Amino acid sequence: MTDSPVLPSLKQGRAIMANETGNLISSEKVEGTAVYGPDSEKIGSIESVMIDKVGGKVAYAVLSFGGFLGMGDEHYPLPWQTLKYDTNLGGYVTNVTKDQLEGAPKYANENDWDWADTKRARSLNEYYGTPWV
Repeated sequence: MTDSPVLPSLKQGRAIMANETGNLISSEKVEGTAVYGPDSEKIGSIESVMIDKVGGKVAYAVLSFGGFLGMGDEHYPLPWQTLKYDTNLGGYVTNVTKDQLEGAPKYANENDWDWADTKRARSLNEYYGTPWV
């Protein structure tokens, strides 16, 4: 049996997943990655990624911003296409500024956000000037 970067392989009776290879990366490794603004200043980190169940593409990254030691953080869904990985910074860069985040759609508690609300998704993408898929 050959190891596959996408599918788990069995070694000594346990499953082993490749969390980064070539152009692929595990969501586990994306979560916690720093996000930098256009000025290369850190504005937060990726808390989670939201994947379209049918299309299989990442639709949003939830940016954790503000707060202290995880307390009082605000959560900002960013359209995935607003992020580009920068190998020099070791994180994602976005053209979204801190000022834009201040007025951006956000939630403090995960229960306050309805991911199934298509109007909310459409307005979120309009806010960032990205196409809604």
